[in-house]
Amino acid sequence: MNKEQRRKKGPAGGGHGPAGIGRPVEKAKDFRGTVKRLMHYMRPHKWRVILVLLLAALSTLFSILSPKIMGKATTKIFEGLMAKMRMVPGAAIDFAAIGQILMVLGGLYVASALFSYIQQYVMAGVAQRTVFDMREEISQKLSRLPLKYYDSNAHGDILSRITNDVDTVSHTLQQSITQLITSVVSLVGVLVMMLTISPIMTLITLGMLPLSLIISIFAASKSQKYFAGQQRILGELNGHVEEMYTGHAIIKAYGLEEDSTSTFRDVNDELYENGWKAQFISGVIMPLIGLVGNIGYVVISVAGGIFASRGLITIGDIQAFIQYSRQFTMPITQTASIVNILQSTVAAAERVFELLDEEEELADADDAVTITNPKGEIELSNVQFGYDPVKTVIKDLSLKVNPGQTIAIVGPTGAGKTTLVNLLMRFYDVDGGTITFDGHDIMQIKRGNLRTMFGMVLQDTWLFEGTIRENIAYGRSGATDDEIEAAAAAAHADHFIRTLPDGYDTILKEDASNISQGQKQLLTIARAILADPTVLILDEATSSVDTRTELLIQQAMGRLMEGRTSFVIAHRLSTIHGADRILVINQGEIVEQGTHEELLKMDGFYAELYYSQFAAQLPDKVG
Repeated sequence: MNKEQRRKKGPAGGGHGPAGIGRPVEKAKDFRGTVKRLMHYMRPHKWRVILVLLLAALSTLFSILSPKIMGKATTKIFEGLMAKMRMVPGAAIDFAAIGQILMVLGGLYVASALFSYIQQYVMAGVAQRTVFDMREEISQKLSRLPLKYYDSNAHGDILSRITNDVDTVSHTLQQSITQLITSVVSLVGVLVMMLTISPIMTLITLGMLPLSLIISIFAASKSQKYFAGQQRILGELNGHVEEMYTGHAIIKAYGLEEDSTSTFRDVNDELYENGWKAQFISGVIMPLIGLVGNIGYVVISVAGGIFASRGLITIGDIQAFIQYSRQFTMPITQTASIVNILQSTVAAAERVFELLDEEEELADADDAVTITNPKGEIELSNVQFGYDPVKTVIKDLSLKVNPGQTIAIVGPTGAGKTTLVNLLMRFYDVDGGTITFDGHDIMQIKRGNLRTMFGMVLQDTWLFEGTIRENIAYGRSGATDDEIEAAAAAAHADHFIRTLPDGYDTILKEDASNISQGQKQLLTIARAILADPTVLILDEATSSVDTRTELLIQQAMGRLMEGRTSFVIAHRLSTIHGADRILVINQGEIVEQGTHEELLKMDGFYAELYYSQFAAQLPDKVG
């Protein structure tokens, strides 16, 4: 993959985390509609949310009152000291009054902390319950989505919506909403308290805000392009590392280590340049705002001293005002950051809602039937299908399969072999024609019931992290240990399983990387044997095993397919000699059909495929 292609891959994982000052913010397409829909999930908890907002406001108000009350204690001490210095008879510091003030102050701090704790506790429950309901709905939605959704959307993007985006919503509900209320209440409350102390000094404080705002906007505009570049190049770097990791053996084999390292070094250097510029420019915002705040602090201190010397303001009020002025810029910065976070959160929620709004599989018809004693008779009549409406893959295909027959399907790549299987199991629905199972149109059979009658062994194995016993038992719920081991023995997997340290209790790692590809295939075959299906589908099921094991599996499959309708998709034609009928599919149509011997006598498409695979053994047929 070249440099430009890697850039197009974007950031790995599709993260949509919170955005801070200077970082690019992803915006929702329909902000109001998405917020309204998000609020719908919180509606069952509205009284708890109201309680949280009330507690957050009270907690903040108590914190805001504290500097003013503390200033009264300072004033008492100052007045007592000044009276002593003036030799006023009976002058003394009123420690009783100060003690009362401190008790009130302590009560306010305790109440503020208690309310803050309660609101965080309640909001955590609301947030987690809301996200729990959302995840439940997502889980149910995923089970109702058609296969074409998974085929047409990147798995990484789907996972990002389920994990990263939902986590972003969870974090915002739990933290940012209460922080926003706290910041707004703090901003209004501090402003009111400053005005009650000194309107003139309040104007001085407000006069510093435009300068802070100009610095923030300027720095953010400069840093945003570097943050955007950092994310873009990070995606390129992740894409390169992923490619080099998955293709490690090929890189070693062709001696391309130096090229790989050189590319990594170039991308990493570019990431470094953008990263440090983004972090530096973003990092200077707060020091510069702090500098402006300190200048304002000096001006306020001088003005406060002048006013105090003229008796226009008390020392305690100066102390309280300085504390308020230091607090005033904090909620402004927090609010700006939280607004960015909320925009990213709404965008993340919108992505989740897009998933929830995807078109689902057609629901079973009200009169859909359940087949209790399936026989396995399948008939296709004039079936037409295309993944793309303008491109037909299956063209007017008709076929009748009697119970117990083994049907082999061969043909070049892209001919429509696997597509036929997808249609049989209703992973996709036909565009035209009908498919019947035991005389019933499969569109009139309950989808779940239809799929339980099929057992599949695919070329690409799928095993989950768990014991070997659990992986085999996945084929049938409630299977006993004896049945599991019998299925493994029938698939010729029992021997290798028992040679493992923990036997059937051996835990398979992620992607079952602690066993070979052939052993994985044996386990999936054992799973299919345990399922005991009416119809068996084998899609290159023995492609990953050695010749000796392939022969053993074919013998096991021969026993398994007895009395069952079976579809065998094969590229190695040596595996289908014994099929009752072989269908040769090319460009979505059956071009030839018959037994192995009959097709060879035709000397047509099948014979050409067959002899091309055995050219070394049959040179006289190749010439």
